Amino acid sequence: MLDLKIEGATVVDGSGAPGARADVGVRDDTIVAVGDLSREPAGARLGAAGRVLAPGFIDVHSHSDWRLWANRRAESKIRQGVTTEVVGNCGFSPAPVSAEHLEELRGFALYVPAGMDFAWRSVGEYLRAFDREGTALNVVQLVGHGTLRVAAMGFAHRAPETQELLRMQRLLDEAMEAGAWGLSTGLIYAPGSYATTEEIVALARVAARRRGFYASHIRGEGATLLAAVGEAIRVGREAGLPVQVSHIKAAGRPNWGKVADALALVDAARAEGLDVTADVYPYTASSTTLRTLLPDWALEGGVEAMRARLTDPAARARIRRELEAPPAGQSLLDRVGWENIMVSYCAVRKDAEGRRLSELAAARGQDPIDAALELLEAEGGRAYMILFQLDEADLRRALVHPAVMIGSDGSALAPYGELAQGKPHPRSYGTFPRVLGEYAREQRVLPLARAIHKMTGLPARRLGLRDRGVIAPGARADLVVLDPRRVADRATYEDPHRYPDGIEHVLVNGRFVVKDGEHTGSLPGRVLTPP
Repeated sequence: MLDLKIEGATVVDGSGAPGARADVGVRDDTIVAVGDLSREPAGARLGAAGRVLAPGFIDVHSHSDWRLWANRRAESKIRQGVTTEVVGNCGFSPAPVSAEHLEELRGFALYVPAGMDFAWRSVGEYLRAFDREGTALNVVQLVGHGTLRVAAMGFAHRAPETQELLRMQRLLDEAMEAGAWGLSTGLIYAPGSYATTEEIVALARVAARRRGFYASHIRGEGATLLAAVGEAIRVGREAGLPVQVSHIKAAGRPNWGKVADALALVDAARAEGLDVTADVYPYTASSTTLRTLLPDWALEGGVEAMRARLTDPAARARIRRELEAPPAGQSLLDRVGWENIMVSYCAVRKDAEGRRLSELAAARGQDPIDAALELLEAEGGRAYMILFQLDEADLRRALVHPAVMIGSDGSALAPYGELAQGKPHPRSYGTFPRVLGEYAREQRVLPLARAIHKMTGLPARRLGLRDRGVIAPGARADLVVLDPRRVADRATYEDPHRYPDGIEHVLVNGRFVVKDGEHTGSLPGRVLTPP
């Protein structure tokens, strides 16, 4: 007897093949039958005629590590149909932790909810602590290179000494043995930006020995985009492991069109026999921390050292000079302009949220650079921004590429409690429904079945998950029932804390977490271990 029978849906199985009408039978946490199950008895039945039944969506690039401690219900993600999140991206994970550099890690974190006490030291201890309280969806943990660097050498702006590199390698090896899936880098963020390619390769070889993969927020997304993609591919080639290029894009009008060239590099690497893929989110604005505006050296020593520099006239004058004319060439102003930078979150200056930096400067009678530096000083670097700097044609090109999957680059948020603060990027609430509604149904950029494949079967293949990302007997019962005529994102830049439409039911490991559009409170998710 089946525990649950989902009847009459158009089953889009995650393979990329068009959907077909079928019933799906679930027993415990597993799909046990697909087809005509009209004669099969079941403890519960769900009529799904006129609906699409898809595998649960896999968010291959997420930053929910920290937010899930504040809200285990994973509200903004589970209501999109996300049933598995890959966390620890962009070089930043909550473990490993060293006692001597704990406070620097806290400063790196920006947001630390009450439940995160950093009582753990190793990744294994961290995963056990996280898993004890349950969560609404499954979690795949990466180890951040920045976190490894902080644990071994803090925010030192130099190459690691031999013993420091060996310590990072040992910590990564222990993490992989304890259940981490790979290594991530955030090469535009200090302290990851202080690393050479050789340092990254030396660490990636450790992940390769454990059959992990390398996910990189690459070193440049503007004028240096192609060199940065090339560096990620080089790491994969020299270390001998798969590569995931995170949220591929060309930042700033002068660089629009370069996504085609970046994808050509991916194609060439794949033709060479390398396993290189990428992910993208369906928006023409990006988002990151406000302190990313600063030159690398301004963050050496951590957040408190940064704040001291912001109050030092000589250091501040140097920061100004490098913002106006950076030694590396193209400035942020060349790419974006202050009028295209919106402050999305502040801990102190709530009046700044939702306003452009140019607007804030004008209101205070300030130069935009002074307005930005004053805000950074007031917030201790704990502020976020949204940058309207991407091209729609580049986005569409990435969306249809066969080696590109969907990743939100967002976090599990909620429109209530502490996670409802600010005006975060709408991708945390709308990424997956936006692809299905705007780009598949409305604009017809790609067929629905291919869009779903990019959220299910393709990321499952990247992770080596044989029992998720597909609807087939023996697969785990991570499932989404959606209305293809109504599915759409509702979150906007002005009003981001809005759940999407059209996601009617979501099952994780065979249990309803969303039923009839409402969260059940169930927490059946698991920390997944590598195959």
